[in-house]
Amino acid sequence: MKTTKIIYYISTGLLTLLMLFSVSQYFFNYEVIESAFQSFGYPTYLIYPYGTIKLLGLVALWFIPNTSLKEWAYSGFFFAFILAFFAHYMIGDGEQMGALVATVLLLTSYFTWKKIQA
Repeated sequence: MKTTKIIYYISTGLLTLLMLFSVSQYFFNYEVIESAFQSFGYPTYLIYPYGTIKLLGLVALWFIPNTSLKEWAYSGFFFAFILAFFAHYMIGDGEQMGALVATVLLLTSYFTWKKIQA
């Protein structure tokens, strides 16, 4: 059980750092993110709300004891990472590894969290 908790905190911590970097880009490097969104064909008015939702997901993972909200946060991140992976892959910019790493960290965090809960 101790090893499971260590793996949980490491994977969730690394995921959090990755997400905080992503969110910082959304809020403080808008032009780069705007260009990326345009290359995907996404509307740029989603940038700030998407960054805010990512922050709220992190809050749910770390601070909300309600398991239903945590499940929603995990599933939201999962779909976001899968869609990001394929968006990068389809336009061929070679940037899909970040989404792949995020997915692995997310799945590790989720399954160790579920094991701790059991």
